[in-house]
Amino acid sequence: MVKLSLVEIGEKLKALDSWEHIDGALETSLQFGNFKEAFATMTRIAFECEAQGHHPDWSNIYNSLNIRLNTHDVGGITEKDFKLAESIEEIVFGD
Repeated sequence: MVKLSLVEIGEKLKALDSWEHIDGALETSLQFGNFKEAFATMTRIAFECEAQGHHPDWSNIYNSLNIRLNTHDVGGITEKDFKLAESIEEIVFGD
């Protein structure tokens, strides 16, 4: 895997609705109607993460979910992170 440049990251972010480049990672914060909706979405995302072999740093407080993606092996953002971010957007917003 190859670490993406800042220019490449900026270009790829244009295709994502809810993600930002913050301190060497892709980050998003999502709000749900309640804890049950947030946790159900986390569960769906967890299955996708496992399928892709890529696992986010994330936290959940009541109805909010914060997700941070980067590829630790290369110390930055790779195509793998963007692929998972796209899948997460599809899970959250695609239904």
